Amino acid sequence: MTRSASPTYRVAVIAFDGMTPFHLAVPCLVFSGRPGTDARSRFELTVCGAGPETPLATSVGFDIVPRQGLEALAHADIVVMPAWYDDCRPAPPALLDALRAAHRRGACIVALCLGAFPVAEAGLLDGRTAATHWAAAPELARRHPRVNVDPDVLYVDDGDVLTSAGVAAGIDCCLHLLRRLCGADAANHVARMLVVAPHRQGGQAQFIERPLPVSSTDGRLSAVLEWVTRHLGADHAIDDLARRAAMSRRNFTRHFRLATGTSFKQWLLAQRLAHARWMLETGDAAVEVVAQEAGFGSALSLRQHFRAALQTSPAAYRKAFRAAAG
Repeated sequence: MTRSASPTYRVAVIAFDGMTPFHLAVPCLVFSGRPGTDARSRFELTVCGAGPETPLATSVGFDIVPRQGLEALAHADIVVMPAWYDDCRPAPPALLDALRAAHRRGACIVALCLGAFPVAEAGLLDGRTAATHWAAAPELARRHPRVNVDPDVLYVDDGDVLTSAGVAAGIDCCLHLLRRLCGADAANHVARMLVVAPHRQGGQAQFIERPLPVSSTDGRLSAVLEWVTRHLGADHAIDDLARRAAMSRRNFTRHFRLATGTSFKQWLLAQRLAHARWMLETGDAAVEVVAQEAGFGSALSLRQHFRAALQTSPAAYRKAFRAAAG
């Protein structure tokens, strides 16, 4: 992704006539902040109007007056396409041309929810795996057969193009990009300010098919998972955790999947990787120490999991992060 000369990222968020304002607010909340207060001050955010209309009407009865048009995409490092119209109508040629030109120049394209439709129409998802709202996934796949649409995941990070599912997943996707660019502490700080989960893996399920009612079981499960996150370096057998939660193994695994949308093994790996990344970003501990404290056991195991999940090594990740932070 092309970087500006200053230590900031220029973010262009596209607004259009008739949009839902909450979808516009998601990237604005994550990437805008008062100068000097947090990592968001490293982002210069601009809302860009798509089309000649001004002001832009919203779906809830008030108007938006963008200060710039699509020409701002020519200077953006990150271009965010919020959720498109519910009927997934074709995008105007000017918007498609602007998206293509920005991507060709090196900008990172972020398509939130139904925003995947104009990005796919521009040809930027061809040959890639992409996410969108589960209800619209079949239509996206039908219209764009060259796109591998995954209807189950929260978001997909394909390097220079990111796509997400619905509203909450859009927040997850933006926080993930913030984490990628500025580190775990920055993303965790913004998540605390927004009172949302600091990090959800993109591969997590979009929704729970048969949610369980809130009960004392949920509290016991939450307590166990909190305990696990404080002891990532220890071995965690399902039977031991089930006993700690006062459940049978079968009930524990069932409640866990219904509550998180994933298996305990996958969840634990994600927590360990997140902790390892945080240690690499914020300290100078040797890779062997990071591996032990994060629960991987050996530096070799950490390197293998790091390579599989992030396509890089722990040492290269630390070096790249320090260079970007600098």
